[in-house]
Amino acid sequence: MLKMRKEVDFLVIGSGVAGLCFALKAANYGKVCIVTKSKIDEGSTRFAQGGIASVVYQPDSYEKHIQDTMVAGAELSDKHIVELTIREATARVMELVEWGVDFDKNKDGKFALAKEGGHSEYRVLHHKDMTGAEIEEKLILAAKKNTNIEIYENKIAVDIITQHHLGVEVTRRSTDITCYGAYVFNPDTNQVDTVLAKITMMATGGIGMVYEHTTNPLVATGDGIAMVYRAKGAVRGMEFVQFHPTSLYNPKESPSFLITEAMRGAGAILKDANGVSFMEKYDERGSLAPRDIVARAIDSEMKRQGVDHVYLDTTVIKKQEIFEHFPNIYAKCLSIGIDITKEMIPVVPVAHYSCGGIQTDEWGATSIRNLYASGECASTGLHGANRLASNSLLEALVFSHRACLKSVESLPSLSFCHEVPDWNSDGTVLNEEMVLITQSRKELQTIMSAYVGIVRSNLRLQRAFDRLDILYRETEDLYKKSILNPEICELRNMINVGYLIIRHAMSRKESRGLHYSLDYPPYKQ
Repeated sequence: MLKMRKEVDFLVIGSGVAGLCFALKAANYGKVCIVTKSKIDEGSTRFAQGGIASVVYQPDSYEKHIQDTMVAGAELSDKHIVELTIREATARVMELVEWGVDFDKNKDGKFALAKEGGHSEYRVLHHKDMTGAEIEEKLILAAKKNTNIEIYENKIAVDIITQHHLGVEVTRRSTDITCYGAYVFNPDTNQVDTVLAKITMMATGGIGMVYEHTTNPLVATGDGIAMVYRAKGAVRGMEFVQFHPTSLYNPKESPSFLITEAMRGAGAILKDANGVSFMEKYDERGSLAPRDIVARAIDSEMKRQGVDHVYLDTTVIKKQEIFEHFPNIYAKCLSIGIDITKEMIPVVPVAHYSCGGIQTDEWGATSIRNLYASGECASTGLHGANRLASNSLLEALVFSHRACLKSVESLPSLSFCHEVPDWNSDGTVLNEEMVLITQSRKELQTIMSAYVGIVRSNLRLQRAFDRLDILYRETEDLYKKSILNPEICELRNMINVGYLIIRHAMSRKESRGLHYSLDYPPYKQ
């Protein structure tokens, strides 16, 4: 079968809120192709329960939201980025409403706002406990109706195309790297297609699958971050991996089911194995302290008592509120025999969100020309050392909008690079050793969970690095010899991401935000 060559004005890699928002806006200026490696609705956006933070009503204010974000980020957030994001948030949220997103409202017609950990005011807009699914559904409907948007499902981007593929040497110190599109593997034809684009948007989501247990979907293998790193683009802050404090303790299930922080905002209390509230020992904000503090506190209590989980007491919430605001969580827990109106929920911290990623400027532009990034795969400077709850969807909306504004300015002056060669698979053979890929993936997840989790040390990080180096060399050797398949592409990306997390963690000689080391004292704000 012949390989396909395609030319589009905008190539969007990823189909979550970041990719879809950019695509819908960019479609006003040219042809858009969305590449997504699974079905269009399989990204992390669909799993976002809590909501989206935005200043809507007084007594809340931009200043309060800015301050809450800076405090949660352990003062590593970029103040300029925080200010512009928070101030532009309200307009972006109202665009969602125009696209048909149905946020919950009170009887008086005003938005029903929730309060989550680290927030000083009620400012989280939500759709019951399925906010991400509601947003995703409405954006997908809009995208499918748009004749300027073409959707490529079940296709995996292998690498972005740069001068390197034209035979030009590119190093990490290069200041003129340019993106011309991406090579995309099509499992239906077993061929690698060439998609040339004037503008490329990386919106591939998270990295949770590098750990054994995560709330992220199976597709969250850090593909975008790994592709940009291999292309010699700038990546930062990968040591800051957020572990959500409260996932449902159900070891046989993957991915882990999230118990939204909004339940604690509604009054639920964390308790130990003896039913005793413990968060007050760790932070005056109790169960509503920022996520890094709560996750470490739970980890400490589990180790102190020698147990596999703690509990979230939701029986203090009125039944009607649970039925109205948390129907999905109620149904899920009931399906495994737990009535949360009468019983406590067993919970445990799991990998949830990457605060680091592809470095961008205030317009979502990366260090590689004509390449933008938005959503969880990007590091805009908003989150710093720890993301404030419900700031993630907000960030994606703001920077996808800004990236579109900036990219369309340069669009008229850009052209396609027809010198880009087709993907070269000479010398590769069909590899039957799938066990090597699946086993290496398990080894990686075990290494990262054991040594690069909530609590780290120099010794643990060095041990992880040494073991990952072996996996890296074995996998690269297999990759060079094998005909491509999605599994080996994902494994390469996961190993690249694991390496970056370890390397960045080794470079940070302090305990700050989500990076906590036994060898360094905690950062004091």
